[in-house]
Amino acid sequence: MSVISLWGGGPWQDPSKLAEAREVAAEVEELGYHRLWFSGGFDPGILPAFGELLGATRTLGVASGIVSIWTATPDDSAEAFARFEAEHPGRFLLGLGNSHAPAVEGGGQRYDKPYTRTVEYLDALGDRVPEDRLVLAALGPKMLELARDRTAGAHPYFVTVEHTVAAREALGAGSWLAPEAAVVLDEDPVTARATAREHLAVYLALPNYTNNLRRYGWGDDDLLHGGSDRLVDELVAWGSLDDVVAGVRRHVDAGADEVALQVLGGDGEFPRRQFRELAGALIV
Repeated sequence: MSVISLWGGGPWQDPSKLAEAREVAAEVEELGYHRLWFSGGFDPGILPAFGELLGATRTLGVASGIVSIWTATPDDSAEAFARFEAEHPGRFLLGLGNSHAPAVEGGGQRYDKPYTRTVEYLDALGDRVPEDRLVLAALGPKMLELARDRTAGAHPYFVTVEHTVAAREALGAGSWLAPEAAVVLDEDPVTARATAREHLAVYLALPNYTNNLRRYGWGDDDLLHGGSDRLVDELVAWGSLDDVVAGVRRHVDAGADEVALQVLGGDGEFPRRQFRELAGALIV
């Protein structure tokens, strides 16, 4: 089995839950998870949490999943990396991405030439962040090639197993591939898919994700109303523990070096029981 990590949104970003987040991070480390992909950027509300999670653990890796190149400057990223590297050597991985037009333009910027912008960002970073401590949220062929050539690899988000196959081929054998994989431990198809759709609906409103799905043959009927059953079942592994493990293994068999599990359905709380069950089934 490849490396198994966790993707932490939701309660991990709630300042009122910071003490519990530290406790859960220590438990996650003891369970054997490799890394915590912590969502969010380097704004004043999120930046301290990276250090808190690193400080609460001894060996657990922490990665930014994903810092937007439109909201954090190259200097911001370099300074954050230097700080975490000085305090917790070898444990912080910088994940960068070009975000989405609605988010960027909603913030008052023009979403123009994201690929070129990413190249310029990497140029500005220079050697302040070593390539082996940097990954890109790459989806399309050009971004995957850039991840291969300029960073340690790719952290694709909201992707099917078919994308993992294509990403592995584009990256080649020498680059790290760490897709995010959403999971729901619920054997009832109605409630499991409802939980999945609540999650999917947010991302199916973003053109970068829908364009990527269209690249693999998904059509309008699949992308509406939180996704068709077929799309839900491809994007989210749900069911019994064995069913979910089988879904995660599909990404591994497709070439993933690391799978970042996002456990859905926690209702704003840390799904600690699910973390334990998944670790017992997936981590050797």
